[in-house]
Amino acid sequence: MAQGDTTIDRTALFEFLTRMGDNSLILGHRVSEWCGLSPVLEEDIALANVALDLIGQTQLWLGLAGEVEGKGRTADNLAYLRDAGAFRNLLLVERPNGDFGQTLVRQFLFDAWHFEMLTALKKSTDARVAEIAAKAVKEVAYHLERSSDLIIRLGDGTDESRARMQAALDDQWSYTGEMFLADDADRAVAAAGIAPAPDTLRAAWEKVVKSVLSEATLTIPDGSYAHKGGKRGVHTEHLGFILAQMQFLQRAYPGTTW
Repeated sequence: MAQGDTTIDRTALFEFLTRMGDNSLILGHRVSEWCGLSPVLEEDIALANVALDLIGQTQLWLGLAGEVEGKGRTADNLAYLRDAGAFRNLLLVERPNGDFGQTLVRQFLFDAWHFEMLTALKKSTDARVAEIAAKAVKEVAYHLERSSDLIIRLGDGTDESRARMQAALDDQWSYTGEMFLADDADRAVAAAGIAPAPDTLRAAWEKVVKSVLSEATLTIPDGSYAHKGGKRGVHTEHLGFILAQMQFLQRAYPGTTW
């Protein structure tokens, strides 16, 4: 909540902050899986940097979430000691890396949303939220520029690269609808001026996405957006696999520090 503001339910604010933190945490971990495996050295370094940016943002969002919750949980506690059902990330970010095309399309679709969300959050009535957003949006602007460029280069590249990018887009597209759906927590933080209503981001997101995909000569799949769970605690087996890797050390040796 904003300094001195008692009108926003802490539970709703905590929910919103964990959603932001969980998105960057899970996607950051997914992207980090490319370390040492990328198709070229330049991409290996670039993807590692994107992952580091996202994990850094996670520290800020989940750190603030712990403060708002008031139960003594730190960012590390929230990242490493929650079970899958307590995570609130978008289902899109836990999707498997697949080939390089799958990873890039997932990143681009998220980057376009992430940039619009953070841009709006810079005007948050909560000074702490606005401060985090102002820092993070600079990093995400680079993420979006980079993923857009690669989408265009590979979409409008060889027959094989275009086919792979189109297949990835067809696979990932239906997971984007969740970005723009609202529940009680979303409505509460929007009413308090802390965060934008999710559906208000759709038009700007679509403008960016359609422009890039058109230049990439890729076709937006037929059909409306779909909602398949995710931030409301409905996940796939993919999240369990991610957490098994990410949380192993802390689960096996509780309280371990370096």
